[in-house]
Amino acid sequence: MESDLFEKDHELFRDSVRGFVDKQVVPNLEKWDADRLIDRETWLAAGRQGLLGLTVPEEFGGPGESDYRYRVVIQEEIARVGASALQSGFSTNDDIALNYLLRHADDEQKRRWLPGFVTGETIGAIAMSEPAAGSDLRAVTTSAVEDRDEWVLNGAKTFITSGILADLVIVFAKTDPDAGSKAFSLFVVEDGTPGFSRGRKLDKVGLHAQDTAELFFDNVRIPHENLLGARGAGFAYLMQSLPLERLGIGIAAQVSAEAVFAWTMDYVRERTAFGKRIGEFQGMGFDLAKLRTAIEVSRSYIDRCIREYNQGTLTAVDASKAKLWATELQGQVVDAGVQYHGGYGYMMEYPVAKAYIDHRIQRIYGGTNEIMKEIIHRDLMKA
Repeated sequence: MESDLFEKDHELFRDSVRGFVDKQVVPNLEKWDADRLIDRETWLAAGRQGLLGLTVPEEFGGPGESDYRYRVVIQEEIARVGASALQSGFSTNDDIALNYLLRHADDEQKRRWLPGFVTGETIGAIAMSEPAAGSDLRAVTTSAVEDRDEWVLNGAKTFITSGILADLVIVFAKTDPDAGSKAFSLFVVEDGTPGFSRGRKLDKVGLHAQDTAELFFDNVRIPHENLLGARGAGFAYLMQSLPLERLGIGIAAQVSAEAVFAWTMDYVRERTAFGKRIGEFQGMGFDLAKLRTAIEVSRSYIDRCIREYNQGTLTAVDASKAKLWATELQGQVVDAGVQYHGGYGYMMEYPVAKAYIDHRIQRIYGGTNEIMKEIIHRDLMKA
């Protein structure tokens, strides 16, 4: 059973995305991994191809496309070639950083920052996690203190996706220590601001081409006009944006599982042992049958979540279910893919091996899967 999510216009858009991926992405995968960075020219090329900032309104230079299915097409085509790091970078830019600006920036801020998200000239990041504060965001210690017409920001962030290349960083900081859930605000820190520095490019298990960094803020003076939204509303803003972030992770997991399964089927149909194709052995065949069924059932739920998001009705709980389920399934599919490729599955020249090291973070970032279970559990216990 194939997905019925897309219509003719989405498939026409897919042709454009696939052309970009085949021309601009596939030839550069090894270079990006070696450089531990995706070059800016790729971002600019994606902008020229019309793949970035789809939701930016026309008045700020974008197409104003609210149908999230176009973003799903991009995710699928990038997953098809195993470019997980690029997928992560684009998602951070469009589904997270840009989403915050669209929701909470005023018109003047939008005029300053949104056009670059469309052209690929602006790469954004969101700085929440700290060395001692990950899923528990109330424990962050980065602070912003008001000083006349400026804010003074101090603190450190870590595990920041696109932290090296980012032209602007949305920083989650404590502004009113005794205000409970209203103790936090969001600030936009632009590249070149005095006191803002980047630490080391972190050496990760996977997603090598995705630059991930430590960020430091040493008496960074931020003008009032770089406060994003209302003072004290930072935590509420995070809660509003998490459903899309977690849906995006769920989609990435789903389309990766579909791609890895396809690669695995190609392999087991061709590889022979003991006089027959290895996919014909019943033990492997039964496992593949179960995985294929799980992938199709999972896709039905993911598709429903995408439709709900388009309608503005996707809940945080349902998005958490999507992330939890799809990332766990992704792990099962990738592990089976490596196993059924045999020794070749452990060779980095095979995309399934790259998927193996890239996929593990999916169950951690965007809120660990243990946090997803807790969210779902709390919802179950409501009276």
